[in-house]
Amino acid sequence: MRIGIMGLGRIGSFHAETLAGLDGVDSLVVTDPGAAAVATATERFGATATDSPEALLAAGVDGVVIAAATDAHPSLILAAVRAGIPVFCEKPVARGVEESLEVLRAVEGSGVEVHIGYNRRFDAGFAAARRAVLSGELGDLHTVRSTTLDPAPPPPAYVAVSGGIFRDCGVHDFDIVRWVTGREVVEVYATGGNRGAEYIREAGDVDTASALLTLDDGTIAVISDSRHNARGHDVRLELHGMKDSIAVGLEDRLPLRSVEPGTAFPAGTPHTFFMDRFADAYRAELTAFTEVVAGTRTSPCTVADAIEASLTAEACTLSLREHRPVRLDEVRK
Repeated sequence: MRIGIMGLGRIGSFHAETLAGLDGVDSLVVTDPGAAAVATATERFGATATDSPEALLAAGVDGVVIAAATDAHPSLILAAVRAGIPVFCEKPVARGVEESLEVLRAVEGSGVEVHIGYNRRFDAGFAAARRAVLSGELGDLHTVRSTTLDPAPPPPAYVAVSGGIFRDCGVHDFDIVRWVTGREVVEVYATGGNRGAEYIREAGDVDTASALLTLDDGTIAVISDSRHNARGHDVRLELHGMKDSIAVGLEDRLPLRSVEPGTAFPAGTPHTFFMDRFADAYRAELTAFTEVVAGTRTSPCTVADAIEASLTAEACTLSLREHRPVRLDEVRK
């Protein structure tokens, strides 16, 4: 099949490399405002270059991957849907909930599959955790803990347009908690602070944050996010049930140092980058998209799914600002 890629920044270029290595992908068509990025893609992967998204959509592509800036997501998704071309788009659907809902209304009933990129759904550990919950082997859950700790803050220009730590970083935790547990978030309480990187404070954001989520069955989910984890990129999930407890991310490359006497765990080189931690998940995610394009499966993460994660991020952002619990009903449009 022939896949188009809109946007060749860090994640777009990574997706181009992944797609070029998939057996089901015969050729790539790319577009990006940066001539150097386009030249690299054509040289490395034999991609065909186009000078605009419109030209790419007219180039006979079977599916399109959107890795452009967030502001461009809604218009690019809708252009591809109007052209009848299946879409993979990196999160979020749009910068705000209202615009995301406009996209949802346009996509519903179109018959065109739209897959939003939440790569943790395709990580082997998270998938195993979901199976354990759904099979009942853990019993009723009472506590979930989801952790995302970045090794260093993103640059100031990125922070300024990110929408804040919950919309940019915590949204991955919100999506995976919902997906693994199969439950909906009904209320949140969030807090945060700044321990470094003054430009994050100046942007009105925090560099370290936590949130308590109450799920619709009474399970409590504890979210911990930070831009400062010098040891590496730490992503974990704990699930505690009435019959058993399990964890995702407790492996030898875990960026955490034990000080227990005689303990050699973890013994490997810590993960230092999200593309390193989730390399296999990204490949599985894009393989799934090729199956969506081929018509052998439906979207594994729909626009509606992505909006639920974004609503939780909105509620946490409001809770952080107003220092109070926020029910998700407050932020639904």
